[in-house]
Amino acid sequence: MRLKKQDMLLYAVTDRSWNKGMSIYEQVECALKGGATIVQLREKELSDELFFREAVEIKALCYSYNVPFIINDNVDIALKCGADGVHVGQDDMPVCQIRSLAGDDFIIGTTAKTVLQAVKAEKDGADYLGVGAVFPSPTKENAIRITKDTLLNICNSVKIPVAAIGGITSENMNALAGSGISGMALVSAIFAADDIESETAALKSKILQIIKAPYL
Repeated sequence: MRLKKQDMLLYAVTDRSWNKGMSIYEQVECALKGGATIVQLREKELSDELFFREAVEIKALCYSYNVPFIINDNVDIALKCGADGVHVGQDDMPVCQIRSLAGDDFIIGTTAKTVLQAVKAEKDGADYLGVGAVFPSPTKENAIRITKDTLLNICNSVKIPVAAIGGITSENMNALAGSGISGMALVSAIFAADDIESETAALKSKILQIIKAPYL
């Protein structure tokens, strides 16, 4: 599955710390029903065996909704389970190395916090960028904050889609209007919600308004 710009609109990133008695599978299905346009499975604590089994199940779920399925960090699991792609940080396997291993049709996303990192990532073969943290994030408390000016400069420096990430909520996302992003990556805003499906639908509608009317 090749990445389309519109796939980046509402990027759902899992976090089992918000499961509230639901399985990751159940949570992802609710997010997909609500209109998530791409899903990243993020597991920092699971063994490779359990991660792989979970990935296979959620890949099939995402395919049933025709939504790209991305694995966080673990290139081996991503390739083994047949995921559409992988998202890596600056300290993970280099984008150019992943591209040589996985081929042209594999989606590669990477984190960028500077214009130099963004330009290099695009040159090395990245399909999209995740830029943040744009707000204080409960998921990564020590993450470097990215100003709106830096976000705008990064978006203007590359042709590939950019998703803002980090502490984004329904209450603060309007501040990202005019930044040039293609979408927003959300963790707790989706998966900590009492009603994931309805909250995802509401978030998607609001993000679409911000992207289409960038100077709200």
